[in-house]
Amino acid sequence: MSLAEIKRLARSKATAIRNEVHESAKPGAGAVLAKRGLPVARNTPGSVISAFHSFGSEISTFELFDRLVADGWTTALPVVVAKNTPLVFRQWAPGEALVLGRWNIKVPPEEAPEVLPDVLLVPLLAFDRQGYRLGYGGGFYDRTLEKLRGRKPVTAIGIAYAGQEVDEVPRDAYDQRLDWIMTEKETFKCG
Repeated sequence: MSLAEIKRLARSKATAIRNEVHESAKPGAGAVLAKRGLPVARNTPGSVISAFHSFGSEISTFELFDRLVADGWTTALPVVVAKNTPLVFRQWAPGEALVLGRWNIKVPPEEAPEVLPDVLLVPLLAFDRQGYRLGYGGGFYDRTLEKLRGRKPVTAIGIAYAGQEVDEVPRDAYDQRLDWIMTEKETFKCG
């Protein structure tokens, strides 16, 4: 079987597992993340963090987003511009306008300023302790992390339910590692 086929099957299984975990773990999971806070500190005033709007059965990031704003981060959301390209990040804070982007995911409008994040909160289907993630198959975060890490130090934090952990994520040379994983049960440094 090809790696693409292995990943496709792993995505299908991981999606089913996340859907199950979401039903039992979602009450209070986002509040736990917010209360614990990030494993990294703001380096300078104006440090930028990209979060994501939880979608479907992803763990809630809404409470954490509020905490980031209260802690003084400049916050942003990722935007898919085109297939096979890195994400762009537009500044956004809770309460500001959003529009529907690709796949009906809410994103800041085009007139919102573009920013380069210092920290990225990354959604995923599955993760392992080495810091590899199984994403949705578009390669957006891998391309983005490779590009950003070529320009400056960037920290990538996977956000997930503890039940999404697997022994080993199928991966290729282009897959980018996460630095940290945050779940409702723990935060740990990868590797």
